[in-house]
Amino acid sequence: MNKFLQSIINRDPAAKSKLIIILTYPGVKAVFFYKIANFFSLAKFNLVAKIISQFARFLTGIEIHPSAKIGKNLFIDHGMGVVIGETSDVGDDVTIYHGVTLGGISPSINSDQQRNVKRHPTIKNNVVIGSGAQILGPIIVGKNSKIGSNAVVTNDVPENAIMVGIPARNIGVSTDEFKPYAVTEEAKKEKR
Repeated sequence: MNKFLQSIINRDPAAKSKLIIILTYPGVKAVFFYKIANFFSLAKFNLVAKIISQFARFLTGIEIHPSAKIGKNLFIDHGMGVVIGETSDVGDDVTIYHGVTLGGISPSINSDQQRNVKRHPTIKNNVVIGSGAQILGPIIVGKNSKIGSNAVVTNDVPENAIMVGIPARNIGVSTDEFKPYAVTEEAKKEKR
């Protein structure tokens, strides 16, 4: 828990203390309830898992499906409107800002054919996803990548990429350095 809280302090200049993070950060609460819901999901108590997940959504505005796979030190900053779908796989030290969707692209018809199939993205370690970004489908976002605010990503993203736009395109090479909201000098220079 201490490493988790310290990882948030390292990524958020507004984080004044660990106590403030625990008591007031909705992303921390959402991850806490996710861990409980995930326990019940793994034990095949799906109704209990979904009730816990929906309670967390009510409290925080963040929806994490109980069956999603979440790595260490996920930081959901601000959080309102974040959706992490059922077959999402989120690596370690990922930062997600408000309004982000890790979603599927399949229509709701033929739902039986979509059960137990990977439908949501895999996010590798140290990725930053800017506010409003939509990452859709069973794609892979490579480690250390930065996804700019409001980008729509529907294809695999290589490691160390900087993705911006609709549809998202790679505009440069990212460093290991953390960039809030995935804003880089390259993204600032990019013509719209």
